[in-house]
Amino acid sequence: MTNRDSSAAASRTASPRAGSAATSSRPSGREIYLVRPSPERDGRQFTRRTLALLLVPTAVLTIVGIVEVLSASSVSAYEQLGSSFFFFNRQVVYAAIGLVALVICSRMPYGVWRRLSVPLLTVAVALMLLALRAGVSSYGASRWVVLGPITVQPSELAKFALVSFTAAVLVRKWNHLSEVAHLAIPLAPVVAIVAGVVVLQRDLGTTIILTGTVFLMLFAAGIRLRHLAVVAVTGLASSALLILAESYRIQRLLVAYQPFKDPLGAGYQQIQGYIALGSGGWWGVGLGASRQKWQYVPNAHTDFIFAILGEELGLFGEIVVLAMFALLIYAGIRVAMNAPDTFGRLFAAGITSWLGLQAIVNLGAVTGLLPVTGVPLPFVSFGGSALVISLSSIGVLASIAQSRGSPESRGTLSG
Repeated sequence: MTNRDSSAAASRTASPRAGSAATSSRPSGREIYLVRPSPERDGRQFTRRTLALLLVPTAVLTIVGIVEVLSASSVSAYEQLGSSFFFFNRQVVYAAIGLVALVICSRMPYGVWRRLSVPLLTVAVALMLLALRAGVSSYGASRWVVLGPITVQPSELAKFALVSFTAAVLVRKWNHLSEVAHLAIPLAPVVAIVAGVVVLQRDLGTTIILTGTVFLMLFAAGIRLRHLAVVAVTGLASSALLILAESYRIQRLLVAYQPFKDPLGAGYQQIQGYIALGSGGWWGVGLGASRQKWQYVPNAHTDFIFAILGEELGLFGEIVVLAMFALLIYAGIRVAMNAPDTFGRLFAAGITSWLGLQAIVNLGAVTGLLPVTGVPLPFVSFGGSALVISLSSIGVLASIAQSRGSPESRGTLSG
């Protein structure tokens, strides 16, 4: 065989389509099974599955929240405001606004938030300072600002803004993460200022969520364990000092695990929450049939809504809600691990950490595993600022999940 014949044979072997006319153009059944899906098809399937894991739990939790807000608030709303549907109507409006925000954020390049992180954080801090001086107070805390016809809780915006800012700083300092001073100079003062203003609002629960989220983002960025240990010890020591600085915080901590020592005082809400959860049994007393919502459980439609949900829907309903949060956290981790760039990974990790940590703090308080802090349950508790910002963050996660790594999908930002 000549060299020309050898080359032609090799060419036919390497490329079946270049074979002779006698070769059938239709692949055999065996060849069909050996063909793998294209990477683009795999990418589309991954995106669809991830979006389903994000949006289905979010929708379920939001709908459950709207229904339970109606049930939990109907008695107190009628007594105080003359309409059993007052909080329900508002929650529906907030959910609609949040849905629009989710869609908008899902279609925006998520890299835009990297540029907007400093302005957003500045606005959030300014509004929190305004709340301290001229805000609406409740239970001794000044957390709300009245802006025309709406009431805003700026600390909810601060959560989102701080996550975006931390991700942007970590990306900018990516090659210097092992240098503590280099990383701490921009990040530590900003976190201290934001947390300090929230502490002045007498909102220790939100402070813990803010600082805990930043800590988890540092862990996700791969900060050395000994440096993380220093951050953890500093945070725990600061929390202990803040608790000891206020008598009501000390009382909450002491009563958290022994509420029956003060059943009509500091332990009253915790005990009534126990009664609600215990009354539900396996299947609950029925939707809308709660007895504890009749002015027994304080804040039944806000931070203790899970107790009413457990009474009405039982252990089965509680497990469904917990499963939805577990799926949501799993989806957030999935988005973070497959994000096309470092900012997307850290941003997704921060949003997931914030929502997961807030759910843990709320559920821990309702079940007596943690002291009561007044932190709402994401997507379920009544609250316009919390619901709109939480749904917007899901939109950002959806934007990251849909990105295929092109500069346009990241807002033309590298890193």
